[in-house]
Amino acid sequence: MALIRIPQSWELPERLITPESTFLNRRRFLKSLIGASLGATTLPLAGCNRTSAISTQPGLDELTPYSNLSQNPQFSDVGQVTSPEFATQYNNYYEFGGSKSIWKAAQALPTENWQVEVAGLVKNPQTYDLDDIQKKFPFEERIYRFRCVEAWAMVVPWVGFPMRLLLEDVEPTSDAKFVRFSSFYDPKITTGPGFWAVNYPWPYAEGLRIEEMANDLAFFATGIYGKTLPKQNGAPLRMVIPWKYGFKGAKSIVKIEFLDKQPATFWNTLAPNEYGFEANVNPNVPHPRWSQATERIVSNAPSFTWEEQPTLLYNGYEEYVGELYT
Repeated sequence: MALIRIPQSWELPERLITPESTFLNRRRFLKSLIGASLGATTLPLAGCNRTSAISTQPGLDELTPYSNLSQNPQFSDVGQVTSPEFATQYNNYYEFGGSKSIWKAAQALPTENWQVEVAGLVKNPQTYDLDDIQKKFPFEERIYRFRCVEAWAMVVPWVGFPMRLLLEDVEPTSDAKFVRFSSFYDPKITTGPGFWAVNYPWPYAEGLRIEEMANDLAFFATGIYGKTLPKQNGAPLRMVIPWKYGFKGAKSIVKIEFLDKQPATFWNTLAPNEYGFEANVNPNVPHPRWSQATERIVSNAPSFTWEEQPTLLYNGYEEYVGELYT
């Protein structure tokens, strides 16, 4: 297999050079690093431009393929699909570490007898197991652009079902304005990215306005590349919100709550100036420490390389979601 050419950790662009004033005040900087907020803001950059060599991982070939799976033609032509070897080994999953190479550690995730509780302001609260989900909601494949807040991107074929189908099943009350999605957390298993993250607001939680969840683009993924989700990609159920930055997609969901007020979410709690609750992909709104005007997308041919391209408003899905933000 061709090797991926990804910039080394020491090949930093000029925009990441430490300002002279920060260097001269490094003692004060080191003290502030102990705080959770600064830890939060520095962690997402760890490994952004590097990865371990792509290997043949156990598990990808062993995953269960879906039979009689239909592809939604409305979401099928968004560019060259990223290689599965890359998309399943270059991941953020902070419960299992702060680097991109967490797929081995993520195999500790226990997915047997998985249940998802749906509670809060709904008429029909539910506790689904995986069999319930497969029987109740028709699965399809959708190919979506995936955009990380760190300014890299992929194109991924997800398997799952629109979130609006779950909305119809549980029937939110008129008081429900927001939805909180909580990920699996067990400190003995999901040990986090390091000792500095002990006081992070676990479990990982994300949120949407109920109108966003009802949008046809909003998706619950149970699979990828025609097979069940690998653990590092958020098995057995994760959020996929393609017009928002990737951190909005909570993995390994165990609870969904309908609320009347905006919920606290993981990165927004740690660093609200860097990770907004809305978090829509927008080339005109930079991250405080880098531009979002362009993105680096992996190219599979003739070899794995990073190619820079313009960032699209709402990640190219303005026609589907623009009216939500007028």
